[in-house]
Amino acid sequence: MKELITKIIDLSNGNPDAKRQEILEYFEKTWAIDEKLYTQLKSDDVFYHRGDPLRHVLLFYLGHTAVFFINKLFLAKIIDTRIHPAFESIFAIGVDEMSWDDLDEKHYNWPDVSEVRAYRREAKEIISDVILTAPLNLPVKWEDPFWIIMMGIEHERIHLETSSVLIRQLPLDEVVKGKFGQICTETGDAPINELLPVPGAGMRLGKPLHHPLYGWDNEYGNYTEKVESFRTTKYLISNGEFLKFVNDKGYDNESLWTGEGWSWREFKQAQMPLFWRKKGEEYWLRLVAEEIPMPWNWPAEVNYLEAKAYCNWKTAREGKTYRLPTEAEWYRLAEHCQIPDELDWKTAPGNINLEHFTSPCPVDKFKMNDFYDVIGNVWQWTETPITGFAGFKVHPMYDDFSTPTFDGKHNLIKGGSWISTGNEATRHARYAFRRHFYQHAGFRLVQSETPLVIHNDEYETDIEVANSCENMWGENSDLNFSKKLAAEILQFVVEPQYKTVLDLNTDTGRLAFELAPYFKKITAIDSSARFIRMPIQLQEKGFMRYIVKDEGELVLYREIVLSETGLDIGKEKILFMQDNANNLKPLYTDYDLIIAPNVLEELTCPILFLENIHERLTDDGLLVIASTYDWGNMHIRREHWPGGFKKDGEPLTSFEGIRELLNPHFELEKTPFNLIRTLRKSSRNIENQICEVTFWRRKK
Repeated sequence: MKELITKIIDLSNGNPDAKRQEILEYFEKTWAIDEKLYTQLKSDDVFYHRGDPLRHVLLFYLGHTAVFFINKLFLAKIIDTRIHPAFESIFAIGVDEMSWDDLDEKHYNWPDVSEVRAYRREAKEIISDVILTAPLNLPVKWEDPFWIIMMGIEHERIHLETSSVLIRQLPLDEVVKGKFGQICTETGDAPINELLPVPGAGMRLGKPLHHPLYGWDNEYGNYTEKVESFRTTKYLISNGEFLKFVNDKGYDNESLWTGEGWSWREFKQAQMPLFWRKKGEEYWLRLVAEEIPMPWNWPAEVNYLEAKAYCNWKTAREGKTYRLPTEAEWYRLAEHCQIPDELDWKTAPGNINLEHFTSPCPVDKFKMNDFYDVIGNVWQWTETPITGFAGFKVHPMYDDFSTPTFDGKHNLIKGGSWISTGNEATRHARYAFRRHFYQHAGFRLVQSETPLVIHNDEYETDIEVANSCENMWGENSDLNFSKKLAAEILQFVVEPQYKTVLDLNTDTGRLAFELAPYFKKITAIDSSARFIRMPIQLQEKGFMRYIVKDEGELVLYREIVLSETGLDIGKEKILFMQDNANNLKPLYTDYDLIIAPNVLEELTCPILFLENIHERLTDDGLLVIASTYDWGNMHIRREHWPGGFKKDGEPLTSFEGIRELLNPHFELEKTPFNLIRTLRKSSRNIENQICEVTFWRRKK
């Protein structure tokens, strides 16, 4: 393991040639340690098992990290061909229990493990070649090829940790111990914990734009808060301390739990933390690949809901207000303890970066000023739901890394764990999980009488998403392209055989809601979860809120209530999913009606889409295409244009080119016509596009 230990890369300083080799080594070690993690599985058969019923089988994650690289390099046009389109579809999406993730195993015909390993080998060669040949200038910026390379590396390091949690949930007889480094062997009684003061201070959160370390989009921006003085525990809460809560029947006392927490506890019938085992009167602890007698002086690993119940139990017992720290308080504690950032370590100052153990260790082992484990050992739950700082911007190559978690349901964890490496081990790291999820995470207590204020934006502030909401759901229905297109479709499609619909560019969902009353089932797909989470909110909560630019620095606050639009009829028939229209999963087939609204010009290869779309329609099914034919504006490679150029010396319009491509399987059903599509940028800056709409019937 020692030979695989690395620190994150400085992307600003150094010699470009030396930096290229440094990044190559960082990539190779990341790849190797990820594969070493899976040597703990007893056999390849275990790859087809789930560690958690809300996650995919383990094989998905073996393929996912390699596919992520290829998909992002392809999207960024750093490479121009795929390796295995089917793999790059099935291993692309589905790592969280979001409603648009497809975790239905009936939809997957998982390949052999050997095939996935072969894919990984081929992917590694391609990625290595990109690292050796792509232009490299320092500092590396967001728009540079090497930022995408670092994105892939840091993404794989995230999954090193999350996959270890899944392996930890497998039956013990499906794993093999001793394959992944050395666990800590120091155990004993829990130390006596105490509360120590942390002086208040003004805190500025947010990573500077020109910081030398790679960062995810949610790390950047600015947020300031005056943190009042507080007291917090010297140690993380230990297993020994948490046992008192268990013995006091804390899991059976509804009054100690939040409503969400008690619902989880009832569903799981939990009586102790997930990784605890009770054998007779003795407690044991499940590690990733083995069980050991309970180390009472190690940190208690729980989800947020359990940590919060413990806080409430402590409050009820002592009459003082206990809670978890906020994100700003954690940063204040780290600042107070003068914790160095990763590049400044000679050796990791805590149980982090796999530099010490491949397990937790005693809570009183790594001292940091007057406190212990401010970083490392296990992550620390906070009271703070994740949201973006002011100035937050998504990265165009991974536009749904963060925003799907800005839903008030994902709480931040801070400080890293024993297996946190790379970006996860940096000061600015911001990761968040659903409150019932398990990571290698525990908690420390804060005692404070200062009222808890949670910063959680209820309004969507992502400019592109908010403008889409306004375009589709704003008050001016005369400009609503989706409404007009739906009306045209419903005038034409009146036959009862049209039951199932595939909407291939749903955006924020208006077209799907317009059509829902008239069809049996609508599958509405978008390539970005940033957009589809808004119609899902409409579907589930009945409303959504967003902020759009008015003029200058002025903004407008909007709220859309679904029932007030008259489009709540049939909403339960819509299934919103995330996928790539140019590389759809096989399950999206046998539709009576497929609608491709303004999607051709967003695809990498419109020709490929047009050649294959008939495979997803029923006989006599209908395909509706709306397009601006603006191939050049979206940087589609010239050889992938359906038309809009001279062929054999004569002009070939896009419509004619599309007709040629569709002719083997389709007949033009209706005279093409134009619809105006209005794109709002601000109240006084509106762009109109002319879309040609064509109807095609599949030949029997």
